[in-house]
Amino acid sequence: MKVLVIGSGGREHALAWKSAQDSAVSEVFVSPGNAGTKLEDKLTNVCLDHDNFESIEKFCSLHDVQLVIIGPEQPLVAGLTDYLESKKINVFGPSKAAAQLEGSKTFSKDFFVKYGIPTAEYASFDNFNEAFQHLENIVYPTVVKADGLAAGKGVIICESKLDAELALKNIFQDNAFGSAGNRVVIEEFLEGEEASFIAVVSKDKIIPLATSQDHKAVGEGDVGLNTGGMGAYSPAPIVSESINQKIIDQVMKPTMDGLISEGSPYLGFLYAGLMIKDDEIKVLEFNCRFGDPETQPILMRLESSLVELCLCAINDDLDNYDIKWNPMYACGVVMASEGYPEKYEAGKEVTIENIDNLHMKLFHAGTTLQDDKILTSGGRVFCATALGEDLKEAQERAYELVDKVKFEGSYFRQDIGYKGIYLGVKWV
Repeated sequence: MKVLVIGSGGREHALAWKSAQDSAVSEVFVSPGNAGTKLEDKLTNVCLDHDNFESIEKFCSLHDVQLVIIGPEQPLVAGLTDYLESKKINVFGPSKAAAQLEGSKTFSKDFFVKYGIPTAEYASFDNFNEAFQHLENIVYPTVVKADGLAAGKGVIICESKLDAELALKNIFQDNAFGSAGNRVVIEEFLEGEEASFIAVVSKDKIIPLATSQDHKAVGEGDVGLNTGGMGAYSPAPIVSESINQKIIDQVMKPTMDGLISEGSPYLGFLYAGLMIKDDEIKVLEFNCRFGDPETQPILMRLESSLVELCLCAINDDLDNYDIKWNPMYACGVVMASEGYPEKYEAGKEVTIENIDNLHMKLFHAGTTLQDDKILTSGGRVFCATALGEDLKEAQERAYELVDKVKFEGSYFRQDIGYKGIYLGVKWV
């Protein structure tokens, strides 16, 4: 069996690596992949035009690809799933209509209200002056979000009215997020702890994955600009058994039922970014794909076949799938280029010491291979991921792995996982 993974980041390296572990899989193509996927056994990088759906379909037919897993959000929002399904190709990922949960924050917020899903108060604007005037009538801090896809960087927490004014000018007038900022959402600031709840969904069926917690801010202590994620760990103590059930009952099932009623049932990874305070939960956002860097520690813990899981979802057979998890903890630390999430330099040569530890895995993200040299090519370059008997051991091993990787301008947070260590409660 052959599999095609669409994407180039750390998430896609992890998806391809895990798919290749299935004994029934002979080869995993990754488009376009990175240096890590190029060097991995059973993985082959290919260069496909993700905007040319027909070329992807022809590649799948030519190489007898029996499963396509779409990693990033852009092809999903553009409708790649719909096209491949119309050509009778097994594809794991939501339809264009369902992917609007991530493609437009206005769509998702309106959807939450319509189906009674708990979320922050908000208002949406496609006009700078109207948005600017709205700032007179709200409580601070507040949150300003670009409506469209902004690679996880389109969320700005504003402590004051002046901060919010600057955020609006940055989005509308300076075009900081391109067309993603043609509309903005201004919403209530929520206090509490963020957590990620990711599940495999097929219509009205759901298999929750292991819980995880991401670290979005660029700086230690969760300060500074929002990023695509600076690290993550699993399981997340903040998601207790009772909270877990509330998320399923109050967030996931109403979302699944709402999409079915609107004629766009969900298939794929469904990711709810949540704010948890005491026993109350509210949805910050939905993503229509696996999170990055949550994917890396979660898949390190997954003992079941990822390929079988995806095919069961496609065949509407999740009720008969028994997912199995490694009881160990996992921690992933993102190594980024200096300056990320703003301007940074690429093309830095990377040296990696020998890694001979089954409990450690270095997932590549922003890397490329040139003349047998690994070079940086993105803001987030690696996710150093490790397992441990407890979260502290997983964290220590992850940072031990970080120390084995060197490149000029390397930057990483040194506090990934500390919240989980201090809370100290285990929940899968």
